[in-house]
Amino acid sequence: MNTLIIACRTIADELNMAIQETDCKYPVLWIESGLHLYPDSLKNRLQEELDHITNVDQVLMGFGYCGNALLGITPPTYRMIFPRVDDCISLLLGSCEKRKKISDEMGTYFLTKGWLQYEKNIWSEYQETLERYGKARADKIYKILLQHYKRLGVIETGSYELAEFLEKARLIADDLQLCYQVIPGTLTYMKKLLTGPWDEDFSIIQSGETVTFNHIYGNNWNSTESAPAYSFATNEKIV
Repeated sequence: MNTLIIACRTIADELNMAIQETDCKYPVLWIESGLHLYPDSLKNRLQEELDHITNVDQVLMGFGYCGNALLGITPPTYRMIFPRVDDCISLLLGSCEKRKKISDEMGTYFLTKGWLQYEKNIWSEYQETLERYGKARADKIYKILLQHYKRLGVIETGSYELAEFLEKARLIADDLQLCYQVIPGTLTYMKKLLTGPWDEDFSIIQSGETVTFNHIYGNNWNSTESAPAYSFATNEKIV
């Protein structure tokens, strides 16, 4: 069966490690990470790529819901499988439940090397604010923006050398006035995406079928309710 992976470049280190450890031979089409900031643009880009794909039987999506960016997309001539997680954070932690448990313990802004490596991120935006307004005003702005966060959580999956990245993470935590902690992650969910079995942790979209809220949130989805949205910029669910 011909298979293609489409994945966010933010999780390149982790996905490449999962590919290596599962001896996966599928090619990967990388999508630039900055599109996470704009779910509609990400949706349009994904559909554009899906429409141009030929000679495959299935596509594995290295994405979570990402602000409902998957909602409404359609694989035209092949099936598509994606993990039922809100975003890449839950994918790297192993489940939405674990992410919620950690966040309930303490408001946590999650971070990996990939989130700092590509395009816009909290650190680059803080630096821009610092340059534009000066430290006193920048700190005041970010105190308001991050008022629900107490901790910078570095997700450790063993996908890259952590020591050098931790130095930068500590600096970021200090400047943003957050405490700092390494949080164990896992590649289990990602490996399962590559190898199967695709059970209730995944949605399988058949050729010509369109992704709906039921595929994302389950059969108990009530269409009269508003769907939860997630912001990559704020790293948190928007209520």
